[in-house]
Amino acid sequence: MDEMPLTARAADDIGPSPERGGRHPHRLQGALFQPIGDEGRAELVERRLVDAITRGHLSAGERLPSEADLARSLGVAPVTVREALLALRGRGLVVTRRGRNGGSFVAEQADPVSFTREAVRTASRLALRDLGAHYGAITGACVRLAARRADPSEAQQVRRRMQEAGGLDIEQRRRVLDDAQIELVALSQSARLTREQMKLQAELSPFLRLLAQDGDDVRRQAEHLAAVAEAVEAADENAAGARTDLMVTETIEALIAMQMTLT
Repeated sequence: MDEMPLTARAADDIGPSPERGGRHPHRLQGALFQPIGDEGRAELVERRLVDAITRGHLSAGERLPSEADLARSLGVAPVTVREALLALRGRGLVVTRRGRNGGSFVAEQADPVSFTREAVRTASRLALRDLGAHYGAITGACVRLAARRADPSEAQQVRRRMQEAGGLDIEQRRRVLDDAQIELVALSQSARLTREQMKLQAELSPFLRLLAQDGDDVRRQAEHLAAVAEAVEAADENAAGARTDLMVTETIEALIAMQMTLT
């Protein structure tokens, strides 16, 4: 059995400080802050942080981890992080404040929804469908494995957390659904597939956030994920995979429909 490593299980232990508003780091940041390793150039660190900001995983006004913490998480030298932050300040995405409560913060004008809307407008339909195909293939394989391997009580816990999120606002509920998707995938007990799905979830999440401006889309996603969790609990891998395919298809078609209104 391919056991999930501690770093993947504790993905939300890595990332921005929870000081602002008491919000703990989002689970998707486990994918965004994985070590860069030998490719640790300032340009790659910059790209990773830009992705985190423009995809909404780092919110406007949110404090970034310290240079030392970022360097340790990303597996690069502190000077590399410093160069990347300097570039981000030049692009207006990050501001630096001095003093006891200082540090680097996401600029207030960094609006991930605007970035994502532009990405949808300029993307080809082929690229959007390709994203959906990739996401559906990996996520579908994971939930099918989960239906074969997971203990029913684990799927019940995921469903319970989604039900408890019903009273949250749209943005908070969307984050819960992102986490629920990763938790369902992790029930596959495949470390490789789960890491790949986390990366894809980080890529798709900003598009889901854009669609979430309409509460009906959030409710529909919640219905899909609840059905997937029920199928995993019932050990019905075909139903889990089919519902995932339907969810992905509806998401991509909604993005293409939105694109037509933006051109």
